[in-house]
Amino acid sequence: MMQLLEPLKAESLKDVFITRFEDLILTGKIAIGERLPSERELALQLGVSRPVVHDGLVDLAAKGLVTMRPRVGTVVNDYRREGSLAILTSLINYQEGGLDPCLLDSLLDVRELVEIETARLASVNRTKEHLRALRDILRKEKASQAGDVRNITGLDFSFHHTIGMASGNLIYPLLINSFKPVYMNFTSLFFSDPGVVPSTLSFHARLVEAISGKDSLRAVEIMTETLRHGEQHLRALLKQPERSQP
Repeated sequence: MMQLLEPLKAESLKDVFITRFEDLILTGKIAIGERLPSERELALQLGVSRPVVHDGLVDLAAKGLVTMRPRVGTVVNDYRREGSLAILTSLINYQEGGLDPCLLDSLLDVRELVEIETARLASVNRTKEHLRALRDILRKEKASQAGDVRNITGLDFSFHHTIGMASGNLIYPLLINSFKPVYMNFTSLFFSDPGVVPSTLSFHARLVEAISGKDSLRAVEIMTETLRHGEQHLRALLKQPERSQP
């Protein structure tokens, strides 16, 4: 392991430490179950202070990548068993040239599970305030330039998060927020094609209409159509084949 740990040189040493070890762990360069050198040894090898090392390890432990054991040291976890959603963005970043099809399938499955249910619940539990917020987002989307990817992406996230809020379930909005970095990454790629913007706005307008009318069946149908449309175009951009629908 010694040759892998070159001195760190950067303004945010803690962030660089975390990124370095996320890379080493997620790419398998440091094996599951391997014990890391002591904090003192790591600090000396990397040329940083011990607090930088300690704080970095605490962050890695919070993500489930390592376990810090008193009198034993820090041990690398199997992130598939111990990891949390906090490592999702890092996991995607370390795909070494291409996104694993299994990971993409898993992400899309979870999104479908959450968003279809939030659309159903929103059509039952939405308030006038939720409807006002959704319609305000619609107005902003219609006023946006199709080429303004950053703005369109942010508004799209706000739209789906507001539906999560309207569901009446306290956990769904938090879950959607936890996916925000990954969501923004993929939807910005999706909206890099300005041709998808008109159809997306149409889906959003129809969803608001269904939610406003408390038509849960229609809301589920439109959200399903929305997600399938998004998946189809995203897979084309990523050059990944579509899954056969049941």
